[in-house]
Amino acid sequence: MESEENLSEEQIEETGESEEEIKEELEEKVEERKLEEEIVEERIYTVPLSRAWLSPRRKRAPRAIRILRSFIERHMKPESIIITNEVNERIWSRGIEKPPRKIRVRAVKDRDGRVTIHLVEGD
Repeated sequence: MESEENLSEEQIEETGESEEEIKEELEEKVEERKLEEEIVEERIYTVPLSRAWLSPRRKRAPRAIRILRSFIERHMKPESIIITNEVNERIWSRGIEKPPRKIRVRAVKDRDGRVTIHLVEGD
């Protein structure tokens, strides 16, 4: 009898935790929907960074960042540009001297004209 009561109490506790988890998941989905509603335009680009290699070795990664910014300005006409950490880390992954020759990014423009640059998933 006691073991059966313990099991039922444990099951109740488990369901209580799962309900909380379900509520958290629903809240996350609602937040994602709000973010999706704010998206005005979303595009995927392959940005050529090979011109950064024309610079001296110690200035290539910073130039690659500037090339990325200018590319997005030219194609999306933003008010401001936000480069996420993952994109920055990809450009700097091999150090200042050897940025990638090209990079695939997902540019997301919101209502305010801000463009956020993310890495394309799977790359």
